[in-house]
Amino acid sequence: MKREYIIRIVAGTMVLAGISLAYFVAIGWLLLPAFVGVNLIQSSFTGFCPLEMILDKMNIK
Repeated sequence: MKREYIIRIVAGTMVLAGISLAYFVAIGWLLLPAFVGVNLIQSSFTGFCPLEMILDKMNIK
């Protein structure tokens, strides 16, 4: 699986998890999808993605 697809899957999962946790547990969990969104915007401008560094260390192409 390509690295780009893995990043999209992880980002989507984190957004859905944050929204679900905000609905069922506490509203503060909305910070998680907000962080993911800000990180996606930031990585589009700078090219820096923390998950990409983690995938590099795991030798995932």
